[in-house]
Amino acid sequence: MLRKTKKLVILGSTGSIGRNTLEVVRNHPDRLRVVALAAGRNIDLLEKQVLEFKPQLVAVERETEAWKLRKRLGSQKVEILHGDRGFEAVVSARGSDLVVSAITGFAGLKPTLAALKKGKDLALANKESMVVAGALLRKTAARTGAKIIPVDSEHSGIFQCLNGRKKKFIRKIYLTASGGPFFRVPLQELSQKSLSEALQHPRWKMGPKVTIDSATLMNKGLELIEARWLFDLRPEQLEVIIHPQSVIHALVEYLDGSVLAQLSQTDMRIPIQYALSYPERWPTGLRPLDLTEVEKLEFYKVEENRYPLFTLARKALETGHSLPVVLNAANEVAVRAFLDGKISFGQIYEVVSYCINNHQLQSLNSLEEIILIDRKTRTQACQYLGWKGNEK
Repeated sequence: MLRKTKKLVILGSTGSIGRNTLEVVRNHPDRLRVVALAAGRNIDLLEKQVLEFKPQLVAVERETEAWKLRKRLGSQKVEILHGDRGFEAVVSARGSDLVVSAITGFAGLKPTLAALKKGKDLALANKESMVVAGALLRKTAARTGAKIIPVDSEHSGIFQCLNGRKKKFIRKIYLTASGGPFFRVPLQELSQKSLSEALQHPRWKMGPKVTIDSATLMNKGLELIEARWLFDLRPEQLEVIIHPQSVIHALVEYLDGSVLAQLSQTDMRIPIQYALSYPERWPTGLRPLDLTEVEKLEFYKVEENRYPLFTLARKALETGHSLPVVLNAANEVAVRAFLDGKISFGQIYEVVSYCINNHQLQSLNSLEEIILIDRKTRTQACQYLGWKGNEK
């Protein structure tokens, strides 16, 4: 019996998740084939990916990058598009079986939604899409019959532990967090920690934005909101615990007191590959987890005074409506400012808190409303940063 090759579209191919996805493709050339790629402005890496994987269609952020890429690729048979129309064409690529949504941030929402509207199964790594538009994405997937398979290690862990079990038997779900680079740093030293220190994640190799979110624990706040929509759970059923070893990625507690946990090496290729292979499991070639080498597994409650941004995220989870959109937009602006050296680590919280506290809550009924609130919040955050800058 011939094995069917799964045809992939990868959104965000030059980012951390995108690169790891292509590594999985390299390891399984008989099972996986790339038919379309989309990226931002890193055309140096994208050019190499096109030459190696030979997709039929590529999209980039701007026309300038599209022109440069076309010139570099010369006679290569690949269609190159740009902008929203280009990304929508990519997710509609002929014959594709699965769209990997790995664009970081709010920018991933439109192509993610476009894929679901086309009825394409989705391997979701862009948590922000589910954070700001969870109800809309679920409704769209239900209408078109598209499946959403989580890629984040924690949500993949939940997905595996649930394994078709009915949600009415669930008492609580726990996402684990490493605690980031500042888990044991004295509280009085936190606000002035440098960018280089914040980027030194103790367990995972990720992009800069996600790494900073891990240092503030905002990533876990966003993941709680994502889990609420992915698995159709109530806010009170969702918790985060600090687990520095990052061996256990998620736990599901059932009504009878049983707790199922998913464990693996801290390597993103494992949850990525499971999303691509689902419902099958393929060998990864990675060294198996050896619990005798782990020595100990530690668990701690989240200290709210150490991770005040997590408290804001929890508020957004419980309040719902437009607040998660504000949370995400303000955080993206603040983290970008920190990465650019314009604000201190402690000021990330100030920006997000200001936007949260000055927002008039409203219900959301469309993509246009979500985009409008996102834009307003980004403007508000930038104005706040400008005011702080002039104040000094």
